[in-house]
Amino acid sequence: MQNKDVQSAHLLGFGLDNDDGHKRITQAEEFSIVGGSQDTHERMTETVIKTFEDIKNKGETLRTIEPQHLSDLIQKNSPA
Repeated sequence: MQNKDVQSAHLLGFGLDNDDGHKRITQAEEFSIVGGSQDTHERMTETVIKTFEDIKNKGETLRTIEPQHLSDLIQKNSPA
């Protein structure tokens, strides 16, 4: 079920394993990644970028994609 009433959508990711004191923030039009160690932050950013590529290739947007389908794409694009 698509929610056509949503005017905007933004994906927000938090990395919670930062122990080096650095503040990491990556922002784009439809997502923000905040925190995490360097490795975690990079992996989260890569995952989200690949996920948005898949969303676009399927003719969807973050506004129109089903939550379960988004979750499946994130899982698919997460590094092992």
